[in-house]
Amino acid sequence: MRQYLDLLKDILDNGSKKGDRTGTGTLSVFGRLLRFNLSDGFPLVTTKQVDMDLVIKELLWFISGNTNIRPLVLAGVNIWNRDAFRRYLEQLALDKTLEKYSYAWKLALKHYAQEIKDNEKFAETYGNLGPVYGAGWRNFEGVDQLAWVIDEIKSNPDSRRLLVSAWQPHRIKEMALPPCHVMYQFYVFDGKLSCQVYIRSWDVFLGGPFNIASYALLTMMVAQVTGTTAHELVICAGDAHLYLDHLAQAEEQIFRKPYPLPTMLMEYTIDDIEEFKITDFELRNYVHHPPIKGEMST
Repeated sequence: MRQYLDLLKDILDNGSKKGDRTGTGTLSVFGRLLRFNLSDGFPLVTTKQVDMDLVIKELLWFISGNTNIRPLVLAGVNIWNRDAFRRYLEQLALDKTLEKYSYAWKLALKHYAQEIKDNEKFAETYGNLGPVYGAGWRNFEGVDQLAWVIDEIKSNPDSRRLLVSAWQPHRIKEMALPPCHVMYQFYVFDGKLSCQVYIRSWDVFLGGPFNIASYALLTMMVAQVTGTTAHELVICAGDAHLYLDHLAQAEEQIFRKPYPLPTMLMEYTIDDIEEFKITDFELRNYVHHPPIKGEMST
């Protein structure tokens, strides 16, 4: 995972200071490319601990087409809570009266998450993120893009149209957060499947390890159900940035020596991407450095 550490250093050394919607501020570079050969091991960052269970649960949620956070919260995944909470405050016109990150704001967020977990009706009303990733992948104006691209890989692997888009310009205002990883494209040659992802806005410290692992796993899953072999993951980043409150953490991480990559095993009998469940994945030999904490900007 030296590629990832090199990107962190690149941003620290060459990044331009920019403002952002959260008010935190970033160091930012533009137009970066990372490549991972999946035969070298599963590309999970080893210079800090990454919870692969969270990655898998979120990916399965995307694949299901769900856009409500309740299934995630029930599964112990809270990474989308703040975005949903921000949307909830806007719906109730409380976003201008409750100071972000204040004690009252954090307490309200905690109560909101508990209500999402305990109250299905409340979650139906206030737990939806709008037409984010799962909606785009599985129902883009009535088109199930993921199912289509899987069928196309099986029947027409040389196609240059093996592409899934989550970017819906006319529906951006309906979303709690417009998609950051907006598009991915598959490529098949000699029975090997590669995937290139375009990320318009990349929180490299917090989101980066998750996104790399998630799309590596998606590539492996699509390879299995199409009878191909997972080959390469390419990440193409637009605005790749570190939030200003993550600079010290990034500095610490780049001086840690990476460990050998782990191995990801999957239940080999599954031939339908919708049939995968959390127990069908086994991460082996994941040796990592201790976690490095960082606050999520919303």
